[in-house]
Amino acid sequence: MLEPEQILKTNFGYDQFRTGQLEIINRVMAGKRTIGIMPTGGGKSVCYQIPALMFSGITLVISPLISLMKDQVDGLNEMNIPATFFNSTLDYIDMSERMRYVESGAVKLIYAAPERIENTDFYGWLSSLPIDLVAIDEAHVLSSWGHDFRPSYLAMVNLINQLPAQPNVLALTATATNSVQTDLAHTLNVSDDNIITTGFERDNLALTVEKSVRKLPYILRYAKEHKDQSGIVYVGRRKDVDRIYEYLNDHGIKAGKYHAGMSDEDRKNEQERFLFDEVDVIIATNAFGMGINKTNVRYVIHYSMPGTIENYYQEIGRAGRDGLPSEAVLLYSPADIHLHLFFIEKSEADEEYKQSLNNKLQNMNQLATTEMCLMKYILQYFGETNYDKCGKCSNCTDVRESIDVTKTTQMVLSCIIRMDQSYGKKSVARVLVGKHSLNKNARDFSHLSTYGLLKDKSLKEVEEFIDYALSSNYIEMTSDQYPVLKVTQEGLEILKSNKKTYKKVSKKAPAVNNIKIADGTFDEGLFQELRRIRLTIAHAQDIPPFVIFSDNTLKEMAQKQPVSSSQFLEISGVGDAKLDRYGKRFMEVISEYVSA
Repeated sequence: MLEPEQILKTNFGYDQFRTGQLEIINRVMAGKRTIGIMPTGGGKSVCYQIPALMFSGITLVISPLISLMKDQVDGLNEMNIPATFFNSTLDYIDMSERMRYVESGAVKLIYAAPERIENTDFYGWLSSLPIDLVAIDEAHVLSSWGHDFRPSYLAMVNLINQLPAQPNVLALTATATNSVQTDLAHTLNVSDDNIITTGFERDNLALTVEKSVRKLPYILRYAKEHKDQSGIVYVGRRKDVDRIYEYLNDHGIKAGKYHAGMSDEDRKNEQERFLFDEVDVIIATNAFGMGINKTNVRYVIHYSMPGTIENYYQEIGRAGRDGLPSEAVLLYSPADIHLHLFFIEKSEADEEYKQSLNNKLQNMNQLATTEMCLMKYILQYFGETNYDKCGKCSNCTDVRESIDVTKTTQMVLSCIIRMDQSYGKKSVARVLVGKHSLNKNARDFSHLSTYGLLKDKSLKEVEEFIDYALSSNYIEMTSDQYPVLKVTQEGLEILKSNKKTYKKVSKKAPAVNNIKIADGTFDEGLFQELRRIRLTIAHAQDIPPFVIFSDNTLKEMAQKQPVSSSQFLEISGVGDAKLDRYGKRFMEVISEYVSA
């Protein structure tokens, strides 16, 4: 049996594993049920693809992401690793042909949607197969503490446990808080020492939050300054997708669009235009991008604030999957909160789950308003407390003057205590500015010493200051159906000691900074020639360009300029199969370019 390191080099073209990959593979091969928690772009798929080649039988990959299945299967087949998928896009004839192909013993990996597993006929067929491993991708959907909980998937777990072959189980996700991890371990019967967390940091992502900007002109300026780079703009409403799409195209930007109101055919065409680099930027709702493995997305802009940190981090994770520097920009507006609250209230979820979504929304809002390092805030949310700062987010690079706001902070904290720590943000803000409650039956707080202390400020300004205090951990919000504010231990120290607290002064939005996507040591002209031949091959084979080679691989070719098979194999991302399939054509382009 080949060792994992040999398979990594021979089949995938990489010299070494990323953090956590080999640890997960070794546990899987030892027959231990395992949970792997790795950031988007961290290489989760390798953790089951390499065991699939080491096992004698079949690996079943369960994924809710239909688009991911096709990309993964295309990529594996390009490396001469036999794989196929089963989902709702196939008709009866396609299904039958693929089932016979699997039965022949030729296939190593089967990708299937969770709904397919619950189909009685399909499950009966699966039960006849020699399945050694079941890999559950996007496993957070199994947890009621997760941001995308799907109760119906829990039935799938029971079916997996009843498969006659008694396969091992590997669950993978990029977004799992401590609560989600505990829930998954219980659901899948995984011991704590078999939960492998590699850390949530994406050190190639620069995070930016922009407040009070004119969003449309900002996006236009940004797209122009990043021409010929791939980007995604996430928008909350379909009508805004259409509006931004028309606006950018009217101003000369090659833009696509994607939302659930479009036909299946139109969505497929727009997705393929993006994958084949026919458009620079795609304007989309969060229906787009799940499982899209396009590696050269250089930026993600959120026109609308996501409802949870999990969704936000998953969506920005679609930038920089090739490891090159990329940027994520959140265009923050408090109005986005009201839109999410409306959707939560109108949902058919029970009250407990609605409250969970409300709490997650508050956490997301605090991320958008914090003055802490943005990456540090996210990592703390996911349970990592030993991170210092990234040094490149908009908060870390903020050179605005900090002003002493200790007195104002003490006023807010004191008011919360005098209101018995039993009221929410809006009520506390109204007392501080000296306004009576809109509820005639509410208590009268006009006698409090804190009543009207901040009457020179607007309600909005005081609420924003309370958000600052929340994100600074001076106060916290309960998770009840009607959340109230409580003063934390850190807040009590500000009240009782001489500890100072500082806040940055407001600023106007800066001009958009260019992203440096490479160190400039490769030949740009050769890189463009390699991109051209890659696109030609991609169109001929009807597969996205990045499935052939990533931009990072092409840049290394443009830097090292390999003209022999041994040199070509030294390029990161080139294995034996891709050398055989593409080496000659790419080396010809390199030779012609160098000798020209």
